[in-house]
Amino acid sequence: MRYIVLFLCAFLQVEAVSISLSERQLCDLELLMNEGFAPLEGFLGQADYERVVGEMRLSDGKLWPMPIVLDISEKTKEQIIHSKERALQLCDSEGTILATMEISDLWAPNKEWEAEAVYGTADRSHPGVDYLLGKMGAYYVGGKVTKVAEPKHYDFLSLRKTPAELKALFREKGIEKVVAFQTRNPMHRAHVELTLRAAQLSGAHLLLHPAVGQTKPGDVDHFTRVKCYRHLLSHYPIDSVTLSLLPIAMRMAGPREALWHALIRKNHGCTHFIVGRDHAGPGKDRQGNDFYPPYAAQELVKKYSQEAGIEVVPFKEMVYVPEDDRYEPADEVDPHKTILNLSGTELRKRLNEGAEIPSWFTYPEVIAELRKVYPSKHDQGLTLFFTGLSASGKSTIANALAVRLMELQSRSLTILDGDLVRKNLSSELGFSKEHRSLNNRRVGFVANEITKHRGIAICALIAPYEEDRLFNRSLISASGNYVEIYVSTPISVCEARDPKGFYIRARQGTLTGFSGIDDPYEIPKNPDLTLDTTHNTVDECVEQIMQLLMERGIVLPDSQVL
Repeated sequence: MRYIVLFLCAFLQVEAVSISLSERQLCDLELLMNEGFAPLEGFLGQADYERVVGEMRLSDGKLWPMPIVLDISEKTKEQIIHSKERALQLCDSEGTILATMEISDLWAPNKEWEAEAVYGTADRSHPGVDYLLGKMGAYYVGGKVTKVAEPKHYDFLSLRKTPAELKALFREKGIEKVVAFQTRNPMHRAHVELTLRAAQLSGAHLLLHPAVGQTKPGDVDHFTRVKCYRHLLSHYPIDSVTLSLLPIAMRMAGPREALWHALIRKNHGCTHFIVGRDHAGPGKDRQGNDFYPPYAAQELVKKYSQEAGIEVVPFKEMVYVPEDDRYEPADEVDPHKTILNLSGTELRKRLNEGAEIPSWFTYPEVIAELRKVYPSKHDQGLTLFFTGLSASGKSTIANALAVRLMELQSRSLTILDGDLVRKNLSSELGFSKEHRSLNNRRVGFVANEITKHRGIAICALIAPYEEDRLFNRSLISASGNYVEIYVSTPISVCEARDPKGFYIRARQGTLTGFSGIDDPYEIPKNPDLTLDTTHNTVDECVEQIMQLLMERGIVLPDSQVL
């Protein structure tokens, strides 16, 4: 149930509450302060929020399709209620106050309703829905924002132009028509052809306006993308294009987001806006179906274009026609001619495999930039995560494997053994479930940093809980290769070995919370490899691991590792 919290605690002498903003909130605040989100003057109050979600309009009737809200936790809600101040201090991660907000409303939203209305689904496989339901705070607080300081950026400063700066630039150059192109991905030949045609069709100057705030998980980082965009500028006619970066946090809301993007570009001085196939769509749902019809975004923006004050330039998917050596809209190609296309999934696959990227698809300088962030599997970092009961053989296999890998390559390698980690990284932790989880996630953090920098991390821990192992897999897989190895040696064998006397002490009751005895060990559900040292020797186990690494392309057949 949604409700408004009344502020009746003025008698309490508590200072204004400060909030450290998330990445999304920082993006929203920046565009609120520089009028990229005009006519909004702050984060939505409850009345505006409900009408935006339900009708794509503010409470005064103005068109606005996306709820721009400041979400907070239960703890922050209580702090606000018990503060005598009706204002918030909005801070960056370093504690610098960027703005103050005059509080008008504080309420608990119906997020399921918001998900269905804004995203058209409550499916958590949709990244926008997952963020809404899983990461955003339980309460929203709204009110007018007053700028104190600009958010600090250290990258690509010459390309970070505010709406006012872009408008001034266009006036100075005598540019009356501007067509904007929104993207969160690297651009290739098809995109260049599409934007050239859009500029020609509209008779407008082209604004490449990529999103460099929070985008879809797994997207290419904006540093790489901006380098790619810069390379592309030479493929356009001189003075026909401007590159500027938009610090927007995308929601991947498809049609609604396309309309939102159009309004934002109007605020940046644009007269036209390119809307292509599946604009701001997140891809497919759990059943393999698109979340939105391919051209639903075009239809919605067309419907409201006059009211929004910006013209739509719709485009179909662009495909390469080898007989003519050029790109054409898919629906205009002679049916008797060949059509070539390369999906994003296929491109990433070729990059991971070190395979050739055809010259008709993109430019050599773009490929070079992408290969830096999408190295072949044998050039990526690697985490090998061993899990199993005490005395199962994890550490012995891990050490033998480390020697084998070091024999074959010169890459830095680190062993994160459970006992050593406990001594040097987690000495203050006990063996409660909470502390075990924290210890395992600390190891995951360190392994992720090693993997991210293309080293090898070999982890050997009991790691008894599936939730923590899945957390580490998700974290590290985004940085490189991750292989979970379950050493399934039965407890009877482990107890017979008992080199450190732990099992005897656990049976006697002098050692409590011991995995497999009086604390559960959750068997991994989907390990990459299962080994049992009851009958397999250490050498045989190492060979099985090496075979798996070669099959996956992590180790090359000629034994040139990574």
